[in-house]
Amino acid sequence: LGLSALYVLKVFKQSALNLPPGPFPLPIIGNLHLLDIRRQDKSLMKISEKYGPVFTVHLGFQKVVVLTGYEAVKDALLNTADVFEDRPAIPIFYHIQHGNGVFFSSQELWKTTRRFTIATMRDLGMGKHLGEERMLEELHFLIDLIRSFKGGPFQLRFLNMAPTNITFAILFGRRFDYEDPTRAIDSALYVIIFSEIILSTLQFTVNCLS
Repeated sequence: LGLSALYVLKVFKQSALNLPPGPFPLPIIGNLHLLDIRRQDKSLMKISEKYGPVFTVHLGFQKVVVLTGYEAVKDALLNTADVFEDRPAIPIFYHIQHGNGVFFSSQELWKTTRRFTIATMRDLGMGKHLGEERMLEELHFLIDLIRSFKGGPFQLRFLNMAPTNITFAILFGRRFDYEDPTRAIDSALYVIIFSEIILSTLQFTVNCLS
């Protein structure tokens, strides 16, 4: 009874941090019992029906503010962009890259790296006439490929390869053919690598909650 009282007191103390309202969290698991692991989007939308387009959920010990709906997201990204421009550090990614790089950094290092990357890409033609030419050129290749299937099914990985080809064309002056076996192997390696990262992240999360 004493531990329960302390837990309730802690929750009410945290609610004084000006966080949006949300469902009352249970000990250890927080609000995980309210989320369908297969369709978290539907679960979050259902919660928003009660608490509004901006609410707080507890994923274990992690507090997360959720935005739903166009107006809420627009307000966050445009009117209060300085508050939402950062992103939290993910422990497993920090362990792999030590917080470096565009994809794995956070806080001030991420902001600096992102500004440098965008400026460099613009110098190489992104957002300019050269970048537009590369995009249109790749679009023609992609349309021709889709037409070649004559309405039949095709692998969605081709759609993922199109933006990669645009980036390679801008940076290195060449693109990969969609049927190039070497590029196919690279794509498979990317899937394996990112699958390993995702599985490692899930394992880390489960270990934290156990």
